[in-house]
Amino acid sequence: MQIDPRRLAVLRAVAEAGGVLAAASALHLTPSAVSQHIARLEAETGVTLLDRSRLGGRRAAGLTPAGRMLAGHAARLADVLAAAEHDLTAYTGKITGPVSIGAFPTAIRHLVAPAARDLATTAPAVTVRIRQCELEPGRAALRTGEMDLLIVESDAADPPLDLAGLHTVKLLDDPYRVVVPRSWGEVADLDTLNGRPWVDGPPGSALRRVLDRLSARHGLVLDRRHECMEFPAALALVAAGLAAAVVPALALALRGGEVDGYPEVRAVAMPLIGARRLDLLHRAGRHEPSPAARTVAVALAARARTFPR
Repeated sequence: MQIDPRRLAVLRAVAEAGGVLAAASALHLTPSAVSQHIARLEAETGVTLLDRSRLGGRRAAGLTPAGRMLAGHAARLADVLAAAEHDLTAYTGKITGPVSIGAFPTAIRHLVAPAARDLATTAPAVTVRIRQCELEPGRAALRTGEMDLLIVESDAADPPLDLAGLHTVKLLDDPYRVVVPRSWGEVADLDTLNGRPWVDGPPGSALRRVLDRLSARHGLVLDRRHECMEFPAALALVAAGLAAAVVPALALALRGGEVDGYPEVRAVAMPLIGARRLDLLHRAGRHEPSPAARTVAVALAARARTFPR
């Protein structure tokens, strides 16, 4: 019997992601390709690894007891490879290799891209691969090993993230600003905006949670007439005079109270609005993150320290 370690990695992805479809998304493969890898691994081992009785039902196809056992060996193999990389780096003193990092647009613009630019000079043997993604697909990619680092956002008023198997490192708090159409005149406080139309964020977003918090704590009646996933879209609605919005400072190019590129928009700093927290996630294994990923994490933390606290 000769087991292909690459197929073991696919099996581990199915176990970590919770099914063939989720593993295919994390690995950037088709579900058919994942199934073929598992079928070939079954042929190599002579045992059934995928529980196909779930296919076509409401539940994702999972692993058989034999599949879960072999996935455990795949995880230990990944640990051995990580230890080998760690020891080799210590022996040679050279940090090399690719590092895949996921983030959302404002983090890519202000943290990831500048850090990757700096690393091209300070650590040229480290290759940074950047992918725009959100928490859930990014978390699946972390667990399967397809991604090394992930930057996520949450409302700073919420408890810190506690995700099994993942380690969380706080990067910074990004203060919120209220942005309003300049045509609305002077805005002194939140009461001035009571009953006005607002731009909401999608369910589960940090923006949705901060508006929920403001509404509950301050008794505000928020007309959440619009919903946007990206801050440039929200700013466009504000510039058109259609609504107010809450936008984090990193998403604004501020010059005093002016929003660069949006002359029709005024940014207002108000107390009690709060901030969003940016966290860096990586796997919590004994040899995680890898030396190359740790180098990138250090560069990201250094970049985060350049912003006002």
